[in-house]
Amino acid sequence: MNGARVLGVDACRAGWIGVVPSAGPRDGSTARAYFATRVADLVALADADGEVAVVAVDMPIGLPDAHPGGPPGRGRRRADVLARAELGPRWRSVFMTPVRAALEADDHASAVAVNRRLTGEGVSRQAFGLKEKLFEVERWVREAGRRVVEIHPELSFARLAGEPLPHPKTTWAGAERRRELLAAAGVVLAGDLGPAGAAAGVDDVLDAGAAAWTALLVAAGRARPLPDPPEVFSDGIPCAIWA
Repeated sequence: MNGARVLGVDACRAGWIGVVPSAGPRDGSTARAYFATRVADLVALADADGEVAVVAVDMPIGLPDAHPGGPPGRGRRRADVLARAELGPRWRSVFMTPVRAALEADDHASAVAVNRRLTGEGVSRQAFGLKEKLFEVERWVREAGRRVVEIHPELSFARLAGEPLPHPKTTWAGAERRRELLAAAGVVLAGDLGPAGAAAGVDDVLDAGAAAWTALLVAAGRARPLPDPPEVFSDGIPCAIWA
């Protein structure tokens, strides 16, 4: 891979965690981790140690449009559908991104009603719970001034392993397997990660590491988007999950 400095980003309860692989991806050095309450501040922290060329974020980028009438599933992003198909037994880790009007609702019950009326499907609590961070990323993407891509950690880990992983990241076996895969690929997550290690959960750190690895692929021209080419909705933002 090339020597571009990249950043993998994942949301955590207190804000955002970012991982930057070491300058020499195969030298065994520990990756650098960052934490901030706002995604723009996180990227600024990473830039202060050397400008980041590619940012990969575990968050939907590009919201589907409403299509009233027709069969259920008419408002789905192809990125979500294709990612689920590739993940096999881990398909439930990919939630269907609600349409914009549903995410703009004041509460979960209203969001479910809006999304069901417009697309024939409801909205998970997990998806609705991410709305503030999702819109935060959307606003930042429009002014980022660099390459920003959406990733899904389980898709990245499946590519690293050559198949979907059998154990969830919330188990010891699942967490250790993911950490080993990342280390073998040059994203070493170990020891004291500073404020990021104190603020983020183990799964958040692993997911940010997976995003960082995918960002390296993007920088090297070796990543592929789902779908290819990306969809573009009325928000004008190319929509694809990269891995």
